[in-house]
Amino acid sequence: MSTWQVVRIVAGSFILLSLALGIPGSPLFVSAWWLAFTAFVGVNLLQSGFTRWCLMESIFAKLGLKRGD
Repeated sequence: MSTWQVVRIVAGSFILLSLALGIPGSPLFVSAWWLAFTAFVGVNLLQSGFTRWCLMESIFAKLGLKRGD
């Protein structure tokens, strides 16, 4: 797997988990403040789309995952 694939899997997992923890109707609800984490992940995805740079992708590359285009 390449870095961009892992980043998207992790980001998608973070979003789904934080929604499950932050939406009051969810059986896993903890606090509505988890929705701030959802927004944080979304802003980082948006930023990386414009700048073509993602900190998490750089970290995974340093851990040995191959960079993908």
